[in-house]
Amino acid sequence: MDKKTIIGIALMVALFVGYGFYQSHVLEEQQKYEQAVQKERALKAAKAEAEIKAKELAESKMTDEERAQRDSTVKAQAELAKAVKHGETLLAAMAGESKIDTLENDFMTVAFDSRGGKIADVTLKKHTRYSDGKRTENVKLMKPGSAKFGLDLRHEGSTETISTNDYLFSSTVDTLDDAYVVKMKLMCDEAQDAYVEYVYKMYKTGKASRDHLIDFTLNKHNMDSFLADDNALVLRWDSKSMKNERSFQNESNATTIAYYNGGEDDYDELDADGKRQSHRNLAWIALKQQYFSSIFMAKDDVHARFGFKTANENSDYMKLFRTRIVIPTKENQDSYKFAFYYGPNDYNIMNNVEFAGRDNNLPELIPMGGWIIGWLNKYFTIPVFNWLSSHGLGFGLIIFILTVLVKLIILPLTYKSYMSTAKMRAVRPELEEINKKYPNPEDAMKKQQATMELYGKAGISPMGGCLPLLIQMPILWAMFRFFPASIELRGESFLWAKDLSTYDSVLQLPFNIPFYGNHVSLFALLMTLSLFGYSYITYKQQSATTAGQPGAGMMKFMMVYFMPLMMLCVMNSFSSGLCYYYFVSQILTMLIMFIIRRTVDDDKVRAKLLAHAAKPRKKSKFQERYEEALKQQQEQMTINREQRRQRR
Repeated sequence: MDKKTIIGIALMVALFVGYGFYQSHVLEEQQKYEQAVQKERALKAAKAEAEIKAKELAESKMTDEERAQRDSTVKAQAELAKAVKHGETLLAAMAGESKIDTLENDFMTVAFDSRGGKIADVTLKKHTRYSDGKRTENVKLMKPGSAKFGLDLRHEGSTETISTNDYLFSSTVDTLDDAYVVKMKLMCDEAQDAYVEYVYKMYKTGKASRDHLIDFTLNKHNMDSFLADDNALVLRWDSKSMKNERSFQNESNATTIAYYNGGEDDYDELDADGKRQSHRNLAWIALKQQYFSSIFMAKDDVHARFGFKTANENSDYMKLFRTRIVIPTKENQDSYKFAFYYGPNDYNIMNNVEFAGRDNNLPELIPMGGWIIGWLNKYFTIPVFNWLSSHGLGFGLIIFILTVLVKLIILPLTYKSYMSTAKMRAVRPELEEINKKYPNPEDAMKKQQATMELYGKAGISPMGGCLPLLIQMPILWAMFRFFPASIELRGESFLWAKDLSTYDSVLQLPFNIPFYGNHVSLFALLMTLSLFGYSYITYKQQSATTAGQPGAGMMKFMMVYFMPLMMLCVMNSFSSGLCYYYFVSQILTMLIMFIIRRTVDDDKVRAKLLAHAAKPRKKSKFQERYEEALKQQQEQMTINREQRRQRR
């Protein structure tokens, strides 16, 4: 392996290290934003406290008669304001106890609240969440009090906006063979027969892609004078993202608002700071978590403005999402079709979700990589993974088999890379002669030209060791994206790792180490040791071709010691399944390199190269142009040296 091969490895590791630093930077930016928010809240609290003290002081100076007159006036004004703001019908709908209808199918339990006519609680029955470090409860996508959902209204004669979330709907539940139908109706003005109706249809077919979807129809009747916007319906959907995973940092980084423009086939996510953005013509909006999502889907495109605030680590939720959905209205249209998806970010489920006869592209929510990387995961990694798991194999064995398959696929590239290193070793005596012939720094161009000429005669490609590694990069990166995003690994144990989707902590530290964390992941440690072993063996194999070269000592330090250490820091909080994959991958690579080493005779390689070099060989146009460029550079360097000598 030559110097350029090492650069290729360095680039690959740099990508992983850079990604780790990027994740740390994202968390740091979020923490700064949280600190700014907390500071602003503290200032508001101090101001409010000062106002309260001022009122208390004024209250203490009032007589009983003045106080009674004040209270009577305030009460009358409040009643009048309520009547103007809500109207008699809506004002009456504010009082009373809400009714909760809890329904379930094979995959989830959903509670419908007549207060606001909304979905108030969603529990996934097939998945468990982390609570106090243990997986004892079912995953919660929503719990009572964590969400608000309502249509913006404005009563005739009032300038204030009101929300249907605050009123009691009348509710009925119809049970069909394959579904429940929940009807929520809010009468806004009895005299005008003006009302809003929500109709939810929750399926019970036993099919995951259908039963995780709840159809939602919004009906309005004689509501034109009540709409806050003359040309649109405005829905506000606020929700807290519940904690479900072990790692707060990983879950927080993955939790965001995602959106998809069906017309432009464009998927994107909100920036890490959560600052509000506006977007038009959206097919769906997702409150995305690391492994689960709550998605609002529209039959006809909607516009939206949304953002989020990040909670601190001690809160019972991750982020507070605020979404304002604008539904364009059409003349004489009183019914609008939508759907809610509450479920896992599972490719096999999301890829089969059908709604409104349009291409929903929900799998875009799963971070499988860009075009090439995503293609590899969709059409190779996931099918192989599913096929192996369908045979009842344990996930530890599945990862091992998948690693072996990947190694077999890239075996020709591995062999080519090794042979390139072997060829470089074979011409080491000739390279040493060139170094002796051109020992001075000013002869660097001549040395390079002679080296390239030697390589050309011997049939050695300078990029022979680097290119195979670069070609392998899409596969390595595909695995890097697949394992942390694979919900199939969630909750699956192997050896000491109780959950392959998160880190395996074999020792909890009483303190936090910067860039490392407060725990020890054994799989990450094993991966680091295997990477150190592979790096050391690789360096020893190619040291014959780099000995005496400038920077060889630093190259050894970076390759053998620094990179494994950095990988340990980066991977300590990553998926144990990913660390296990890299550990097995490095062990298999060392085994393959050992076998190749035992089967390749360096003396035969050298004899073959010398025989190739002895043959008459016509220079290619590329080589002629390259040598001409080197010659021109050498002449320019000579002119520059002469000019510097004259100036002295």
